[in-house]
Amino acid sequence: MNQRRSRRPAPRPPEGTPAPAELARMARSGLAAAARVARWADAALGPGGDSATADGKATLSDATAERAARDLDLTPEQVRADWDTARLAGLIEVHGDTARPGWRLRAWNRDDSAVLRGWVALCDAWSLAYPEPEEYEAAAVAEVVTAMPQVLSFLQLSAGPVPVPQLLDLLQQRVTELRTERCEVDYVPQPEAAGSDAARPDAPRAHTSGSAGARSGTGTGLRPRVPLQRPRPAPAVPAEADAPLEPLLDWALRALASVGALTYGDGQATLTPLGSWAVWVKLEQICVAAQSPAGNIEQGAEDMLRGCAQLRPNAARAEYRAWLAARPVGSAVTELIEAARGEDALLRGLAFEALRVVGAPAEPEVRTVLDEPTLRPYALLWLAEHDGADPEDAHEVLTREEATWLWVDTAAAVADHGEAPLLVRHLESAVQPTVPALLTEVRAVGHPRTVQVLVALAAAHPDPALAKAVRRAAFQVHTGG
Repeated sequence: MNQRRSRRPAPRPPEGTPAPAELARMARSGLAAAARVARWADAALGPGGDSATADGKATLSDATAERAARDLDLTPEQVRADWDTARLAGLIEVHGDTARPGWRLRAWNRDDSAVLRGWVALCDAWSLAYPEPEEYEAAAVAEVVTAMPQVLSFLQLSAGPVPVPQLLDLLQQRVTELRTERCEVDYVPQPEAAGSDAARPDAPRAHTSGSAGARSGTGTGLRPRVPLQRPRPAPAVPAEADAPLEPLLDWALRALASVGALTYGDGQATLTPLGSWAVWVKLEQICVAAQSPAGNIEQGAEDMLRGCAQLRPNAARAEYRAWLAARPVGSAVTELIEAARGEDALLRGLAFEALRVVGAPAEPEVRTVLDEPTLRPYALLWLAEHDGADPEDAHEVLTREEATWLWVDTAAAVADHGEAPLLVRHLESAVQPTVPALLTEVRAVGHPRTVQVLVALAAAHPDPALAKAVRRAAFQVHTGG
């Protein structure tokens, strides 16, 4: 008797959430000005046109901003704001001093999912979309950015307006937790301060350290622990020891309102339908992450990839999705790229498989490694598949030399982690028609693992004549002959 495997039903968004088509309509409306500037840049700043930037950075040059303002009947300030929004939403990509339309702009009128991904990308970058208060240290801003996902989740669970003082209590509680996790709480009462707030075991010390790294994150990496009840009053924090959180909360709420995630005014904040939907999506991803079958979500990228090495492709992709759901996409992509730069060829291949799960948000980072010989073949294949090429045909974007280098790198991964028969079968994937031709080109590409790969292949191959030829090639590479 055949038995069907039960599948977990697709989760439904909260009651009252608009349909995806309606959400996409809202996103198109909110990003209409950014899309208009992106289309203008596509037409005016293409090959042979004016430069998008004057200094090779993503900032729009003065001349180009003024030209766009004239063409679009806007002020240069409006053009710059819409330009920045378009970049954060993936509608424009800047390479050097040139700009080109992002893939989302190409699919803007026909693909609702592309539009929603663009809006989520902008929402993820809320802390970059609105100027931060200059009078506060980067560490204080980073704390608020890290804590805001809990505020957003509480807003989503409240399903209505929430007074700002209540959000401030929750923010202060979360910031205190962050400092406690970094062991910045003094657990030893001071005799001279006995009976005062400063002597309480749970009273935080003055915050004088902290990394600003969280500032560069997207700020939507919700933690698995989500507040399911009204926030508790935060422990008292000496006013002279810490920057006041009220102005920073005000900045964060204004920034989130500027990207359309919430409305803010009259002393309260309310998530918009788009904002509520985005937070729900993040929470669902965390639920998936919490059910990670191999338990890799708390690991760094390298350890996570090693943990996935023995999994079947579908199970590995599920692990990648769970790992990615538990952290901001920007930092996750950077971590995967760093893992790919290591010496282990297996991790290199797995890192780019994980980047395939990331999809479009990883494209800018992937393009930055095209000049690195070690990563270039992987990046070219990734980009070809991202642009719609069939995975079976994607290898056609590689030169013969790049394909040979990739063959050696893959063989190194098999030699280090696979079995001998698999290494022998790997011969069939070479682009060269004969083994002598393969050996000649393998020697020419200069892969650092060439000798080890050839020695392992010679030891594994059952044909004595072929194994002898491979050993001879390994010896010649080793001696420089």
